[in-house]
Amino acid sequence: MVPKDTRERYEKLKKTLNHHRHLYYALEAPEIPDSAYDELERELASIEEQYPELVTPDSPTQRVGGVLGKFKKVRHAISQWSFNDVFTEEELRNFDSRVHRMLKEPMQNLTYTCELKIDGLKVVLTYKQGKLVTAATRGDGLTGEDVTHNVRTIQSVPLVLERPIDCVVEGEIWMSEEALERTNKEREKNGEPLFANPRNAAAGSIRQLDPRIAATRGLDTFIYDVASTSETLPDTQEEELQYLQGLGFKVNKHWKLVKNIDEAISYWKTWGKKNKSQGYWIDGVVVKVNDRASQEELGYTGKAPRFAVAFKFEAEQVTTVVEDIVLQVGRTGVLTPVAHLRPVLVAGSTVSRATLHNEDEINRLDVRVGDTVILQKAGDVIPDIVKVLPELRSGKEKPYTWPTHVPECGGDGRIERVPGQAAWRCVYKDSFAQIRRRYRYFASKGALNIEGLGPSTVDALLEKNLVQHLDDFFTLTEGDLLTLEGFAEISAKKLIESIQRTAKNVTLARLLTGLSLPHVGEETAILLARNFKTLDALAKATEDTLNAIDGIGPIVSSAIVEWFGERENQKLLERLENVLKITNPDHVSLRQVQGEKLPFSGQTFVLTGTLETLSRDEAKEKIRTLGGDVSSSVSKNTTYVVAGEEAGSKLYKAEELGVKILSEQEFLKLVASN
Repeated sequence: MVPKDTRERYEKLKKTLNHHRHLYYALEAPEIPDSAYDELERELASIEEQYPELVTPDSPTQRVGGVLGKFKKVRHAISQWSFNDVFTEEELRNFDSRVHRMLKEPMQNLTYTCELKIDGLKVVLTYKQGKLVTAATRGDGLTGEDVTHNVRTIQSVPLVLERPIDCVVEGEIWMSEEALERTNKEREKNGEPLFANPRNAAAGSIRQLDPRIAATRGLDTFIYDVASTSETLPDTQEEELQYLQGLGFKVNKHWKLVKNIDEAISYWKTWGKKNKSQGYWIDGVVVKVNDRASQEELGYTGKAPRFAVAFKFEAEQVTTVVEDIVLQVGRTGVLTPVAHLRPVLVAGSTVSRATLHNEDEINRLDVRVGDTVILQKAGDVIPDIVKVLPELRSGKEKPYTWPTHVPECGGDGRIERVPGQAAWRCVYKDSFAQIRRRYRYFASKGALNIEGLGPSTVDALLEKNLVQHLDDFFTLTEGDLLTLEGFAEISAKKLIESIQRTAKNVTLARLLTGLSLPHVGEETAILLARNFKTLDALAKATEDTLNAIDGIGPIVSSAIVEWFGERENQKLLERLENVLKITNPDHVSLRQVQGEKLPFSGQTFVLTGTLETLSRDEAKEKIRTLGGDVSSSVSKNTTYVVAGEEAGSKLYKAEELGVKILSEQEFLKLVASN
């Protein structure tokens, strides 16, 4: 039995330590010296050692737990969104105009909160009865990874809230520049590769299986949003930040309530000048409508809230030297010129490559090997060469000469310009470089989405000759995988189960995407699946039949017929049909099964401009659900053009051809009536 006075002392120590931890780590306002805190923690640990039955998960001594075997997946109770980015004052003013127009709110009645956008790793924290039960990464917005064991080691994260409520909150895990420097010194001493920037270091620390490693990294948090709570939600974002602070979370103190978009721009300009002054990385300002009721009225697109945007700081530009220009062979044989650069640090990452897109772009920039160039990288966007500095040329720079042969293309290496395009491609279509890219893409998320079958595994299977055709993926055994480096019985079993699970349900649209048919991307694949229903029907299609489908032109139809006409491809399809269950669920509804003709059957829609209340994907889904087709181009066969803001050439084309034009509101009424 634990003596009563010992139990009471233990509870008081625990409460006192949690109180002072909050003052120190969350409010940055300590009331006692570190030595006093350490002494109290030692006393607590001593009592726990003598009476282990007292120990609970919320004890300050229990932040570092045991080593995990693997990460578990977590399904988010609340979908996790990411913000749309804007980069200019004009884009932010357009956001402001859309908000006012959608809310029908006078300018003087709308306020915004401005919060610093911390460059770190998003975290979702779930509390039950005031106790931390789960910490998860954002993942794909629906499912993340359980990183509770590591997040518990972050001192600014309360293990117990000030009140015993249920809630889900969101925030950012970050690492200070000082902590990064300390971590990199330790890694250098141990012969480990250094982290490029605080964001990468924070992400790497949170993905450790051993929480003792995360505990040494000096990670920190800022919490900025209440996704749900068992209490009444605050009426404004301003009150929400105060509410979070009252629960015990660390909230960034530099947020500001502004009366209009001009004040938001002023706040952005101020922090653009001093964003490196805080010791943590800031890559922009999040501008949110302050009023919660207005936020709910504005809602979300398929990917982001309509009531907030991330106003990013200007893209960082640096100079470097082009050391070489090489051609990269894509999965369809198209060649992309890539500039190899003298490595340079830009936007927190060391960059040594930049795409030059195509021959026309090389000519436009007049970029030469040896040139000094201006390189730009905004956030996670692929680096771009924006300008050549010809005044720094020495005369030794070499203009890039487009070759006639590329050995990586296979065969005799010949290349050809794609008719009517700026692209070049390999004449021979089955080089190892192309096959590798095609097979990687076939297994990727954009195509069949075979979990666990990543690029390195695909490459290893090809190099070992375990896979020679796409259908070979589905006849692999655990024994085959055990011959590959890095595979053990459990990992081999899991991958085979994943492959077989995929084989049991492959949609026609995804299969067509994965086959890398020339000119057939996701949209065209969906269009083909809708019109032909089965693989056999599509294989028998003529150019005339394909040309009759709005959205498929003569170049695409010719390429499709040619692909299906090749004997090797016909054999491949026969083998795939033997190992796959190919379905077409996206295009069969209950109303169709019951024999009812769908309202939009035979109608083709073209979307142009920016829609206020729908994302493009949402609008397309509504059209397809009602039996309609979506095309990317306007023709005489187009039924409707749905025109949003800043509609361009498609709108003019529709006017020329007399195609009926719908506003977004008219389109929504048409959908609602059906």
